[in-house]
Amino acid sequence: MELICPAGTPSAFRGAVDAGADAVYCGFRNETNARNFPGLNFSPEELAGSIAYGKAHGVHTYVALNTFMRAGAEQIWYEGVDTAVQLGADALIVADIALMAYVAERHPQQRLHASVQASASNADAVNFLVESFGVKRLVLPRVLTVTDIATLAPKVACELEVFAFGGLCVMAEGRCSLSSYATGQSPNMQGVCSPASHVHYREDGADMVSELGGYTINRFGPGEAAGYPTLCKGRFHIADDDGYAFEDPTSLDVMEHLDALTAAGVVALKIEGRQRGKAYVAEVVSRLRQALAATPQDRPAILSQLRRLSEGQQTTAGAYEKKWR
Repeated sequence: MELICPAGTPSAFRGAVDAGADAVYCGFRNETNARNFPGLNFSPEELAGSIAYGKAHGVHTYVALNTFMRAGAEQIWYEGVDTAVQLGADALIVADIALMAYVAERHPQQRLHASVQASASNADAVNFLVESFGVKRLVLPRVLTVTDIATLAPKVACELEVFAFGGLCVMAEGRCSLSSYATGQSPNMQGVCSPASHVHYREDGADMVSELGGYTINRFGPGEAAGYPTLCKGRFHIADDDGYAFEDPTSLDVMEHLDALTAAGVVALKIEGRQRGKAYVAEVVSRLRQALAATPQDRPAILSQLRRLSEGQQTTAGAYEKKWR
């Protein structure tokens, strides 16, 4: 299967290529990009150099324009599409169906992937995107089991891609607005979930308290692993218990299901982490490349070395298994 790796900077892009990526996905330094964090992403000049570096090493570049267009400012997204096509992007990753229509009408030769943010998870939704806009690949939401994927694959007329490692979102992607309640910004519109400008940490006795937009999200005791403060990973007092109401601070790892995903019809594995540094990207890519080449018996030892890079230093297969059913 194709191994698709994240890059938030040109340096991380080169690191992913050198570590064995088949493709690298990245985005522009503006709100067209669902990882619109300060200090990250690419100018057109940087993207041009990165695409050239990828092509020289036989690696594809996928440009994410995966937020929803803001009324009255659509030109920002249209210009992003035009620029990415002009620079030679191998595929565009798009969520907004109006932007998909623009790509199909203005650049019919351009390969188009439907973003996970499009939140298409049944055959009718997927085939609508294929028939209407010529979508060649769908990035599946992280809410389907392996059995669900196997049921869906023969019913759709495009390739299927899944997230395999990194940040885990339990929401139906493209429909989450939790961040906006605390910060006024959401990943779907402004391209940022829990922006760093709204994140604060403070000490309270022996505890460390994390805050988002002035709201306390979590409290960690001495030696307790702390995750980045997002509402969905906050710890809340409910009834008589304190706990994680939505999602534990843990990362996704579905490599134990690699053979089952292959059999289900998945053609590409995606690593999450465009906000991570070059060292993280290089190590995760190289480890997963080793795991893809290893036998099922040898994979656990390779993958166990990635747990220390995971959020909360623990991993889960999440909805791919749905053990809570």
